[in-house]
This record gives sequence, structure tokens and C-alpha cells, in this order.
Amino acid sequence: MDGFRHEGGCHCGAVRWTFETAHRLEEFTPRACDCDFCTRHRAAWVSDAAGSLQVRDPGGQLRRYRQGSGQADFLICGNCGVLVGVTCVDNDGLRRGAVNRNSFDERHLLGAEVVASPQQLAPEAKLARWSQLWTPATLP
Repeated sequence: MDGFRHEGGCHCGAVRWTFETAHRLEEFTPRACDCDFCTRHRAAWVSDAAGSLQVRDPGGQLRRYRQGSGQADFLICGNCGVLVGVTCVDNDGLRRGAVNRNSFDERHLLGAEVVASPQQLAPEAKLARWSQLWTPATLP
């Protein structure tokens, strides 16, 4: 892919990711979900449906947590507890994901966040929205 390669991961370095996109970090507006889980983690999500996301977990520390509608897997480091990303499987069977702005190595370059309220959507509408916004992803 022509463009930019952005890196990030958890605090201890056990879970890392690479996000490839045609966009500079300054061009992104992180989406701050207003659900209780995301607000407790101060999470705001960054994704590009035309990009790619690869999550790496060589030490086996990646943990998955489901809540709400149970459609998304929140990706958390089992060692340091950092919420690094979220993934789902769309209706076409493609894994898609978004990364938490707080887990970018160069998070200071990201723009200001906007609030999103996916909890107001029905489960089918959530999956449709994520299918349009989230990045094709590979996980260990």
C-alpha cells in the first residue's frame, strides 16, 4: 500500500500493531465512543476502511473482552491492561478493526476527537457502521 505506516501497542510492548493507510495521523479525527466501557478507558477509535491493520502478540498476552451487544472483541494486553483496539467480523466474514488513539506511538499527532454513540444503534446497524468505517484486520 502506498501511504503511511503507523505503529502502536500497549504500554509494556507485549501487544503491538501496524496500521497502514493513505493518511497522515493529523488527518484523523478519533471517534470517542460514549459507552461506559470506552469512557472508562478514555478510548477513541481510529480506522480506515481502505487501510490495513495487523496485530502482533508474540508473547501470548492479547486478551479479548466482549460487552454490550457482544459483536466486538476489545483487545487488551493481559500484562499491562492497555486497551489497544477492537475488532469484529462483518457480514461478509471479513475481520475489521479500529485502534485506540491512546495506543499510537505518535498519538500526539492525532486531531481532536468527536463523540460517537454506537450504543444507540441496533446490533445490525452497529455491524453495518463498523463494516463501513473499520479497517481490514489480521490477528494472531
